Amino acid sequence: MIMKEQNYDFDNVVDRRLTDATKIEELEEKYGRCDLLPLWIADMDFATPKPVLDAMRGRLADGSVLGYTTAPASFWNSITGWLRRRHGWEVDRTEIDYIPGVKKGLGLCVNFFTRPGDRVVIQPPVYHSFRSVVEGNGRVPVENPLILGDDGNYTIDFDGLELLMLEQRPSMMIVCNPHNPVGLQWDAATLARVAEICRDNGVVLLSDEIYADLTFSGVRHIPTATVSDAAAEVTVTLGAPSKSFNIPGLASAWTVVRSPRLREPFFAWLESSEFDTPPLMAVAATEAAYSRCAGWLENALSYIEANADFAINFISREMPRVKALRPQAGFGLWIDFRDLGLDDAALTSMFVDRAMIAVSDGPSFGTGGNGFVRLNIACARPVLAEALSRVAKAVGGC
Repeated sequence: MIMKEQNYDFDNVVDRRLTDATKIEELEEKYGRCDLLPLWIADMDFATPKPVLDAMRGRLADGSVLGYTTAPASFWNSITGWLRRRHGWEVDRTEIDYIPGVKKGLGLCVNFFTRPGDRVVIQPPVYHSFRSVVEGNGRVPVENPLILGDDGNYTIDFDGLELLMLEQRPSMMIVCNPHNPVGLQWDAATLARVAEICRDNGVVLLSDEIYADLTFSGVRHIPTATVSDAAAEVTVTLGAPSKSFNIPGLASAWTVVRSPRLREPFFAWLESSEFDTPPLMAVAATEAAYSRCAGWLENALSYIEANADFAINFISREMPRVKALRPQAGFGLWIDFRDLGLDDAALTSMFVDRAMIAVSDGPSFGTGGNGFVRLNIACARPVLAEALSRVAKAVGGC
């Protein structure tokens, strides 16, 4: 049983102006104005947990020397211990290494496991960097779009995936688990079938599990590499404390690779250029987060889940033509505005010019994103209530 460390005030509105926060600093460039309520980029507006800040302050005590450092065993134990306690995943120290962020890890994996011109499978609507990292590194993204059912839920198109494997001969497939932006935790059978298809076609399966810790009540994260022998053989997993404890600015992440065939050359390559050397602040913050902040995370998750319920109930009541998919994980609310009959430019204008809110537009997530937006609900409830009221007023004018 996880003890609640203290009462956390997530209703407190944290002023992130003048802190170089990306969600504020890039408003003008991205949306053409800087006076918007920023509910787009995927970090939380909650204060970073105090044990993390205390650990960093302690590392910067008077007399500190900020020289070359080697991550202690306690750093690695904090990660493997967390994976064991949180997800029931036994990971040996030899199977895990540091990477300087999950997006950077995507780029490192694409560069190591594929060659220029190779094809890489992605499943939109999905995190936009899957496409941009693949394209930016001279590879070719090929799509196996998710299927949106009449009930509003998403599934993987396995017939399409098998055909794509035969016709496109990809070198890698990227799976998002849990899936961003729709907030879906894939079940074991789904992941096992994906892994089997990849194994049978000689494809490396790259599993982005950055939202693994953020599953809601009644939902358990299933690490892709654990679902079968085939999955262990082909999967490279990327994870991080960044989303879980609101520390993405520290660039701390990790990769787990069970297969010696994949792991040994990959880890040697990371080591050769010191991609696997964690900065001292990443060490301090990661160890504190995984060792001392489980209570903070549980409180944050309860608050975010209540925000999801609040938002979905508000949308159902005040905007009957709009539909929101209840997420199983994460803090993005995937909202369907297609029944308004607006094209994407008009939908964006509704948010930016009338509601004065910055959200992540659906088309940025690729095929299947038209008519949708992703709203970041990891904010104080008064801010969320204000945002929803603005949207309802704007929708009422359509």
